[in-house]
Amino acid sequence: MGNSGARLADIAARTGYSKNTVSLALRDSPRIPEATRDLIRTAARELNYLPNHVAKSLTSRETKTIGLVLADITNPILTETSRMIEKELAKLGYGTLFATSNNTRREEVAAIEMFRSRQVDGMLIYPARGDRNFEHLIKLRRANFPVVLLTCGEDIGVDMVGVDEKVGVYKAVRHFIDLGHRRIGTLDSNASEGNHEKFDGYVQALASAGIGFDPELQVSPAGYGPAAGYWAMDTLMAAANRPSAVFVANDYIAVGAVRWCQKHGLRIPDDVALIGFDNLEMSEFLSAPLSSVSYEIDILTRLAIERLLKLIAASGKLPSPRVTMIEPELAIRDSSGSAL
Repeated sequence: MGNSGARLADIAARTGYSKNTVSLALRDSPRIPEATRDLIRTAARELNYLPNHVAKSLTSRETKTIGLVLADITNPILTETSRMIEKELAKLGYGTLFATSNNTRREEVAAIEMFRSRQVDGMLIYPARGDRNFEHLIKLRRANFPVVLLTCGEDIGVDMVGVDEKVGVYKAVRHFIDLGHRRIGTLDSNASEGNHEKFDGYVQALASAGIGFDPELQVSPAGYGPAAGYWAMDTLMAAANRPSAVFVANDYIAVGAVRWCQKHGLRIPDDVALIGFDNLEMSEFLSAPLSSVSYEIDILTRLAIERLLKLIAASGKLPSPRVTMIEPELAIRDSSGSAL
């Protein structure tokens, strides 16, 4: 029965075929001649017939829906990635349900329980930052439920597909070092606030050149946008010994850092060099084209969906969990400058 009120019987009456023939044609059965299938599909469209996916799920045990949990809906790169995931899943015949955990374990657990009550076929989850307790995710996997975490980290026995942020930041800071910079600041959260992958990459790159971490050169922006970047840059550049280069946690924050430099008469990269993260399209078109670490949305989306659908298709016990780390590339533009 269709959700719109049109029934198989209505299509049968319109076309003169039996309900069984109509049903097979709408499922694209090769038992029905192609011309007949086309005629029946045309009649179905004219009658505004919609298939009843709930009824289908009772027999196939599939709802053709995926649950996607975002850690923070205000994070621009997560929003961009979620749009891409929804688009690609739709091409494969899946709908996407969204929830956000607001970076809390409690809300993440609630979102997972809600999705399970909706009988989604599987879940893609950006885990909440700042809480390293993954027991609820481990239990979900042990219950043989298809789930892929969109992150990279320690192997906890759950499938993961994520961009290796630590390697990406390491590349960015090493680029500064190779250009001769020694006072390198960062506008990013520190490890204790949960963003440890990027912070670890920053510290490790400094250590590789014998440079110690200076807390005065690390400022945590109060958000993900340009305003947060502007005021974080204001704090960072108030240091007695200013940095000559700054790594910025994302490109939107970097927009604010660029604006701060413009307002205070600092030339990029002559007075201060900048590198962002995510490599969003806009980065190339700033007044000082921004060097940035690519988040690799396309690769992440493809690999995460491929892995989740493989888990969904598994009969019986799920295959052993796998961690897939995507190494990001550094797009070098004017903002990082040349050798000192």
